[in-house]
Amino acid sequence: MTWLAAAACLAWAVLLFGRGMFWRARDDDRDALRLPPLAHWPEVQVIIPARDEADTIGATVRSLVMQDYPGRFSILVVNDRSTDHTGALARAAGAEVLEGRGRAPGWSGKLHALDQGLQAVAGRGHEFLLFTDADITHAPDSLRRLVQRAEAGGLDLVSLMARLRCESAAERWMIPAFVFFFQMLYPFRWSNDPAARTAAAAGGCVLLRRAAFEARGGLTPIRGRIIDDCALAGLMKGGGSAIWLGLTDRVHSLRAYPDFGTIRAMVARTAYAQLGYNPALLAGMVLAMALVFLAPPLLALFGTGGAQWLGAVAWGAMVVAFAPMLRRFGLAVERGILLPLIAAFYLAFTLDSAWAEWRGRGGVWKGRALSRE
Repeated sequence: MTWLAAAACLAWAVLLFGRGMFWRARDDDRDALRLPPLAHWPEVQVIIPARDEADTIGATVRSLVMQDYPGRFSILVVNDRSTDHTGALARAAGAEVLEGRGRAPGWSGKLHALDQGLQAVAGRGHEFLLFTDADITHAPDSLRRLVQRAEAGGLDLVSLMARLRCESAAERWMIPAFVFFFQMLYPFRWSNDPAARTAAAAGGCVLLRRAAFEARGGLTPIRGRIIDDCALAGLMKGGGSAIWLGLTDRVHSLRAYPDFGTIRAMVARTAYAQLGYNPALLAGMVLAMALVFLAPPLLALFGTGGAQWLGAVAWGAMVVAFAPMLRRFGLAVERGILLPLIAAFYLAFTLDSAWAEWRGRGGVWKGRALSRE
């Protein structure tokens, strides 16, 4: 037990000091007001893939119509065979609407919708593309700040992780941990470092320099990927592009997760895909989660001697690491004491994702299975 507790403490030392200080949650766009103005504001084409998004598409489009961007920009919604009034509501809010076709073999649904939008605007003169989801709202200066950051830093991809909704009890317990785990897996500082291999983006808001994006082959090289945002970031960075990802309060997600079941479905949709559908990686992840999140409280509560003290130290490190993210969501830092229980839920969701894939029912979203590459 003492060796197990020591291993847990070592793991938390590595997480606190060896993964780009991800837990501090300071890789964000708070410096946006200091970005230099531009002499030339390049034209931007916004593309929004939408399937059965009648509840949110109007707010999304209106937030984009109201952008204070000094240059030209256009908004195209690709209505991906919605069964509700998504298309009509998007038009009423001020967007151009393209009626999507059936999904082509080998393509995931969202990427195929985006690709249809790209084909429709191919002859236009835009220099940047903004991919944003149909449940995302943007502050009036969002587009302007994105372009300023891209031009100031010579970046070919700029992405903002939308502030996720955190209102229901399930959201308050689970959503801050979702962002925490994402940053632990993809430290933003590493992703933003050209010398590091890590590459990540948040699919709800991705600005792309058109020339560099087309030079990488567009979406075709990643057409079957379920975790399309990080795949796109990897494609761009792997081709030599500088990329940037940060947290923000300028972009908000309207997607509601009223209970634990909806959060389970959200996580289970992609969790096993994140592990490359590899049973060995799944087993390794289970062992790592058990060591890092489950062993410390068990040792602190039920261990003896040095094992108990080391378990308590690791548990305390966990609480300290989670505190900045809880503060970001306006929640009490004392909730961090229950991070082991929250991690156990996410571990169960991941196992559920693998089980669904093994039964041939993996990646289901809005009534259809996503493509598996």
